Amino acid sequence: MVKIEDYVARIEETCGEERDFIVILKYDKKEEAINKILKKAKVERSISAIIFELSFKGVSFRLYGTGKAIFRNLKDKSVLQNVLTDLLL
Repeated sequence: MVKIEDYVARIEETCGEERDFIVILKYDKKEEAINKILKKAKVERSISAIIFELSFKGVSFRLYGTGKAIFRNLKDKSVLQNVLTDLLL
């Protein structure tokens, strides 16, 4: 069975007033994960297939072609886990 860990290398939390999470995708699964995310999320803006401003279920985030995603203003890590599960699985 496929798990989030098959696609995600690590998750980092930013410090500061707003709780942002940085998700780094695994290199070997990066393209597959990016394609899955782009199919499910709404593209707000994109810059030449390098940077995508996306929204999904009320969560806004930025996805980079390098395999990094920044999720903004999330309450906690469990919310992020739920969003990633819906996007990747």
